[in-house]
Amino acid sequence: MKSADVCNPELCPVVAEAITWLRTPYHHKARIKHVGVDCAMLLYGIYVEALQLVPPFAFDDYPADWMLHRAEERFMTHVEAHSDLVEVPQPGDVVLYKVGRCFAHGAVVMDWPTIIHADIRFGAVTQANGDEGHLAGRDRKFYRPRNKQADAEVQA
Repeated sequence: MKSADVCNPELCPVVAEAITWLRTPYHHKARIKHVGVDCAMLLYGIYVEALQLVPPFAFDDYPADWMLHRAEERFMTHVEAHSDLVEVPQPGDVVLYKVGRCFAHGAVVMDWPTIIHADIRFGAVTQANGDEGHLAGRDRKFYRPRNKQADAEVQA
């Protein structure tokens, strides 16, 4: 599966913004560029705060290893509230990976399979191949964020 050749104009800024987060240290529940971020907060920092593609929403507290002990799809529920599941990813889409019992790791698609994600193993936000290493063979789902107007219509 290869990303579409043309970047969706609404999502191209996502790729540019994700690149600015590279080498930000990994830090659970943080979202300060160049200081610390985890995979959930990376997506929030890009799609909600920097680009306002998704309206702000509250996060419940989450322990670093919740996905190992619970099957509740906490992360995926937030993503699905503001995105649509897609078969073929485009640059700027989100990929979620199953880790432990649920979909608990997220990344920005650059040009599939290239992703940018907050990688606890590397200790920072890094660019990687989403089909290799510790992500190889994991169940995954791709999502395309809705624009804010469509998002408001869905929630109404």
